[in-house]
Amino acid sequence: MPLSTIAFDADDTLWENEHIFVLTQKRFVDLLKDYGPEDSLYESLLATEWRNLQYYGYGIKGFTLSMIETAIEITRGDVPATVIQEILNAGREMKDHPATPINGVHDVLKALQNDYRIVMITKGDLFDQERKLAQSGLGDFFDAIEIVSDKNEQTYHRIFDQYGDGPSRSMMIGNSLKSDVIPAIDAGAWGIYIPSSFDWAVERAEAPTQSKRFRELKTIKELPSLIENLPD
Repeated sequence: MPLSTIAFDADDTLWENEHIFVLTQKRFVDLLKDYGPEDSLYESLLATEWRNLQYYGYGIKGFTLSMIETAIEITRGDVPATVIQEILNAGREMKDHPATPINGVHDVLKALQNDYRIVMITKGDLFDQERKLAQSGLGDFFDAIEIVSDKNEQTYHRIFDQYGDGPSRSMMIGNSLKSDVIPAIDAGAWGIYIPSSFDWAVERAEAPTQSKRFRELKTIKELPSLIENLPD
């Protein structure tokens, strides 16, 4: 059956995002460098993020709360109020950072929009993701926007059934093997992996190279050619 629906992840697929988190992590470590070695501070923050995903989900708000909680833990409750204020300032600055489309994204979406249903599927805070979509100027390319708390096989079944002709005639493109590619393939869709410059440890997974519906691209610019040459 021919492809009819193409879905895109947002953060680090349509626009850059993770580098802001990396820079803020470095800022966090610099603030607390008197309380432990750099590697230990990074590990403590990552452990807190893992623990808090079930409470706060994905996004800047949850990340900011995890930084505050980690600061309290590693200082045993003695973290200065000035450090807490700096962490809050860092979170606000992350919110204010513009969502600039990755090179090639606009042209690819324009090339595909008349022949396929185009859907954006992203995790994270509703307000923040809506803000970034508006800033990006890409909203008019999409037939549907789905901001979800998690991406799993059931998520893709629901979305591809609702907005398309089912997973078998659908494709998901993203920078996360764990969230974008593997569950989409498990649902029966194509899973296209485009690695980003920064790799968040929480999203790491082994590539499903054994699947006939897995592909890896260097850049999003290669997508139209890949779609044109998909096997029947």
